[in-house]
Amino acid sequence: MGLDAELLSILACPDTHHTPLTVDEAAGELVCTTCGRGFPVRDGIPVLLLDEARQRG
Repeated sequence: MGLDAELLSILACPDTHHTPLTVDEAAGELVCTTCGRGFPVRDGIPVLLLDEARQRG
């Protein structure tokens, strides 16, 4: 996905718990392990909007 490691170290879920996000390269998204949402990365830019996230199964 080409995201900078320093950026990844500060990104967190936008929900109230603010859990750090992990990378799912295969799905092309950032994942919150607390709420199970997957946030898309479009053109190298994380879209951290709750309305844009998908609930992962």
